[in-house]
Amino acid sequence: MKEQEVVDRIRERLGGLLGDIPFLEVGQPIMRMSLENRQPDLLFEVMAGNRPLKIIVEVKSMGEQRQVRYAIQQLREYLAWIEDAYGVVAAPYISNDTARLCQENGVGYVDLAGNCFLNFGQVYIEQKNYPNPTVEKRQLRSLFTPRSSRVLRVMLVNPGRAWQVQELAEEANVSLGLAFKIKERLFDLEYAREENRKILVNSPGELLEKWTDNYSFRRNKMYDFFSFGEPKEIERRLAGYCQEREIPYALTLFSGAALVAPFARYARGFAYVGKGIRELAASVELKEVSSGPNFSILEPYDEGVFYGSRKIDGIEVACDVQLYLDLVGYKGRGEESAKFLLEQRIKPQW
Repeated sequence: MKEQEVVDRIRERLGGLLGDIPFLEVGQPIMRMSLENRQPDLLFEVMAGNRPLKIIVEVKSMGEQRQVRYAIQQLREYLAWIEDAYGVVAAPYISNDTARLCQENGVGYVDLAGNCFLNFGQVYIEQKNYPNPTVEKRQLRSLFTPRSSRVLRVMLVNPGRAWQVQELAEEANVSLGLAFKIKERLFDLEYAREENRKILVNSPGELLEKWTDNYSFRRNKMYDFFSFGEPKEIERRLAGYCQEREIPYALTLFSGAALVAPFARYARGFAYVGKGIRELAASVELKEVSSGPNFSILEPYDEGVFYGSRKIDGIEVACDVQLYLDLVGYKGRGEESAKFLLEQRIKPQW
């Protein structure tokens, strides 16, 4: 949605909200009026009894935290010059986090989804928890496509490292253009920041949480097998086969977690294998079954799952971030193991 269209729709929405307050007299909104050589997007003049008040509105085409912080700064500059004024941030959608940011800074907000907060004089209006418009959801999901998520994985596996865009693209094996777009999205959402012209992950916990909301290990193609012997024995056979043939592989879910953050015994093993799964199964005596498997091989949805894998006791194990993503989606014991991994391994790196 273009910014002018947002301004027009916000003018109608905020005008309607103010007009519904019986003790307010609301004048016609003024658009792009100069205030001490500054130009807010909208200005409403209202009368509350005998007291005149100006409501200054800064409109953004997207309500992400970086843009809202800038809008708040602009409002502060206007309010420093104008007496009896109240600042309001407006956008197509204001999230709960962005709403909190506005309230902490003493300004109101209004969006086109139905959320708003106005608190001045005798006026107090709060409407919240209206859902995110589809366009905003689509833009957020774009961070978690297979190729885009390679960039996130690189940054979360190396949370303390600052990256040049080109370095990040090369490390994640994506195009420079895609890496730049992901950088801009991360900045807009304040999941990353810039230091000395390099990119550094800013809120790893929030970013990982958003990723888990948009991820399921079931996007990988899963093959279920049964074989005599314990999962650990099967893992050794699988590792030997893949290493001999230089096939990419990595233990994941409970198999991986057992080697990096042991939490509970497990009766079913899991591993990513990059190619030749059925040939591998035949060689290590795995029989494909439709029920009662004791080992599952995942054909990766993207080669990025192998990034950051490391050898433990002679076997490749997926990185902690990938283990966490997979475990969270595996209900019951998987969620418990994920929490243990997060506390014991991932958070200390932040």
